[in-house]
Amino acid sequence: MGVVVDPQVPREVAGLLRANAPLLSRVRAGWRPPASESPARRRSPSSAVLLAATPLVIALMAVLLASQATAAGFVLLGTYVLIVLVKIASISETAEDERPQDRGVYEQARWYDGRFLLPEDFDHDARLVLSRAQRAIGSVLRSHVNAEGLLDDARNAVMLPAQEWEIARLLAKLSALRLEHRELLARGIAPEVAAVIEPLERALVNSEAAVVARVEALERYAGHVAEAERAYHARGQIEELRARLPRYEELLAESGADRLGVAEIERLAEDADVLERTLRRSVESAHEAFRYLES
Repeated sequence: MGVVVDPQVPREVAGLLRANAPLLSRVRAGWRPPASESPARRRSPSSAVLLAATPLVIALMAVLLASQATAAGFVLLGTYVLIVLVKIASISETAEDERPQDRGVYEQARWYDGRFLLPEDFDHDARLVLSRAQRAIGSVLRSHVNAEGLLDDARNAVMLPAQEWEIARLLAKLSALRLEHRELLARGIAPEVAAVIEPLERALVNSEAAVVARVEALERYAGHVAEAERAYHARGQIEELRARLPRYEELLAESGADRLGVAEIERLAEDADVLERTLRRSVESAHEAFRYLES
């Protein structure tokens, strides 16, 4: 699982946050980008020395190349060129902490703090429950029956991400409370506190059950959509075969075997009608499940 983002966050920002989970973890841990500096301030003293020495080096090389010490001139030339290339490479390199995108991620993370959740916000059990919800939502949104508008695709596009966020938010809260509860128990509980601990544990269990019930409702909805999806694809295949029927009928008539094929052809037409009714029932069931999610 990756970063879960509140669907109210702008799409471009949400995409940026989802693509930078490790950096968001560093921001959460207190990382800050370095203060931006102008190129003039970033220029090191060695760069200034190198720049000032260039005319002198060129003059010296010219003298050496014109004298008997030509070899020394070439050595000086090669050494200076190597130093310049190394310095250019070091200047052009941008340190990891100075990448402009890192600063952008940092600024968006601060601005939308509390509007996204990271993998570390969920304990093991919460991750399993959230993964179930995400699989159910993904299967609905990727389905052909949704894309073709047989379901209420517009409401799905709004309500299902909202369901994912609400489930993730509750699971993150539950994970944090469970961690605190385990740490409290690890320190040892006095007998007088045991009576208070029991209702708190029931609250955790009941809260998890309520979230799981939401996820199961999503899975039932996804199951109805999957049934409609199967009927949709089967109907398409039957319709493709029905379009070819005249050619088959012509072949049977010409071969004198039409009496043998009529029953099969009629059954094909009946299958298409059955699949059409099945698809309609499946879509109606999905709509009923959708209404249950809204309640």
